Amino acid sequence: MRGSMSGSGPPGWREVEEALWAKVERGLRELRGLRKPDVNDVFERVLYLGPSDFYVTNYFRRFPIEAFNPGAALEGDRLFIFVRLIFEFYGYVSSVGLAEVSIDDVLEGRVGRTPLPTRIVLWPKELWEQLGCEDPRVLRLPGRWLILYCGRGYYWLEDKMVRTDALALAELDDDFNVLRRGYFSVRRGEAIWAPSNRDSAFLSIEGREATLATRPVVRGTKLCWCARADLEALEMPEEELRPVMVPEEWESHMGWSTNAVKLSSNELLIGWHGVSRADLAYRNGLAVLSPDGELLAVSDYVLSPRGMYEEYGDRCMTLFGNGLVRYKEWLIWVGGVCDACVGIFKVELDKALETLRWLKG
Repeated sequence: MRGSMSGSGPPGWREVEEALWAKVERGLRELRGLRKPDVNDVFERVLYLGPSDFYVTNYFRRFPIEAFNPGAALEGDRLFIFVRLIFEFYGYVSSVGLAEVSIDDVLEGRVGRTPLPTRIVLWPKELWEQLGCEDPRVLRLPGRWLILYCGRGYYWLEDKMVRTDALALAELDDDFNVLRRGYFSVRRGEAIWAPSNRDSAFLSIEGREATLATRPVVRGTKLCWCARADLEALEMPEEELRPVMVPEEWESHMGWSTNAVKLSSNELLIGWHGVSRADLAYRNGLAVLSPDGELLAVSDYVLSPRGMYEEYGDRCMTLFGNGLVRYKEWLIWVGGVCDACVGIFKVELDKALETLRWLKG
């Protein structure tokens, strides 16, 4: 993986941008009308975890000032929470900490009585992530962990250093040591471009090739895409990037909220968010994708801010991801609340699936 970000790469990067913009325009014309602005909040609030609930064991500051937008993974009855941590206001630079809890204790509300031992496992090192490692989405593979995250930092574009959000990949071993890290670019022939990108998740992996749900930003427009990606070269072929869902007329933008959860051999459940033009609220829904990224089903909003905890914080009226797990009959959303704390939400899986409108399958 590359250790520093070259940005546009060879001359001709605008060719990549033009090709993606044509897809954006077509998607906005053809993909609207799949959803309604209705809210059917089916999730039960289980508990909230604030900054004081995470005791950091490997840093000189023992408690963060903010803890939110966690990734999550389940092994047996152990829930791994990959939480975004911030320790000071000046640069607001994020790292990723790891806490481990019993999923049964979580569901019964027994977590949070004492702080959770938390170890920082991912922090900024490279130019392209100098301003923080944000919003992890986690995939467990034999002997390793893959984390998709947003690297906020800088890169060189036509001899100028510019700010960007890089879609980054970190590979960790079983002990959560980082083996390699880098960022994704989009390639079209000899031209390559690293657009601002985040809010991404794995759908399938075959060798070094993966299918991702992803969210590149093209000329300021934010919608939900799927892509093929080379995990060694860290490149997405432009011809295999395609819009899947777009903001409806009442939304300013949208993105993927969570990792994908397997329902069957050809169905994956994933969370998404839409941001309201009326009140700027982040509201979430569910979708079913095929392993190659085809949209099979979609809901309207099923998780929406309510009550002071979910309406007031650094970013008001915001419920976000990044974790989604299945346990017994439950679908459990491990998410960020107002950029201020972690929220655990649960719903019976069958009830969640009843909210879906099937398009195919």
